[in-house]
Amino acid sequence: MPSLRSRIVRELWRWRSSRVDADQPIEQMRERLNKMGALLRLPRKTKIEEIEVAGLPAEWITPRRYDERIILFLHGGAYSIGSCASHRGIAAHIAKAGRARALLPEYRLAPEDPFPAALDDAVAVYRELLADGMTPESIVVAGDSAGGGLALSMMVMLCDQGDPLPAAAVLLSPWTDLAATGESIQSCARKDPWLRSERVAMTAARYYGDIDPRDPRVSPLYADLHGLPPLLIQVGDHEILLSDSTRLAERAEDVGVDVTLEVWEGMWHVWHMMVGLMPESQQAIDSIGDFVQRRTQPAPADQTEHVKEAA
Repeated sequence: MPSLRSRIVRELWRWRSSRVDADQPIEQMRERLNKMGALLRLPRKTKIEEIEVAGLPAEWITPRRYDERIILFLHGGAYSIGSCASHRGIAAHIAKAGRARALLPEYRLAPEDPFPAALDDAVAVYRELLADGMTPESIVVAGDSAGGGLALSMMVMLCDQGDPLPAAAVLLSPWTDLAATGESIQSCARKDPWLRSERVAMTAARYYGDIDPRDPRVSPLYADLHGLPPLLIQVGDHEILLSDSTRLAERAEDVGVDVTLEVWEGMWHVWHMMVGLMPESQQAIDSIGDFVQRRTQPAPADQTEHVKEAA
């Protein structure tokens, strides 16, 4: 049963979301998400380093203690909003739990840069990690919402083009079907305190433009998933994108992919962002951390020292 705190947070979130103008300009939506992300406090002694990777602004997020493993975190935001500012906090908490450094790039956003800009950027960032000497076995790709779908599309493209794949992937409430055919789009419409069913198709169209939304590069639910690394999928049973996760798990398992599907009772879209406010957020992040540590082989920085401590 969901905790009392989560039930209170959920109703507050529903009230706050109901007061937001769904037709506000993209610039305001971006600013609002950035402000929301800034409310999430970083774990103590987290180090943030602004860098450029594959020509994109990005941040290295380093927890106090970490092994030589990398979480490539692709932020959510419906491919049109989201940034380091909005997702620095959640990436930092996941990095701490996984004893890893996190790389958080700012891929190009729609409508200014629609498909395939985000996908091209994600692939380029991953390839640059490999070019810089990181081993695929030490990398986990992760993402929430659109970032989860993007992580999946990136791995499918890498697989198709013969690139080595990361050790595993973590998909948080992933948006995998931009055609919006999932049953939960309607069945969870009254339960979801954040996302609105009537907005999904229009929001998706900002990204895919004239492309068929069932194109597997846009909606990886329809892709050939054979050969992908182990997947951890976390989703709430009250979110309208629930079917995007459950159908993905079924299709991946059908072709032999190792899938761990966690459907969290009473949770909504990317409830991980509420870490510090309710226990379910930290519990989900702890599960991610365990998965990351079990599925990766840290690349030793030298012959004797594997565990680093950030300055």
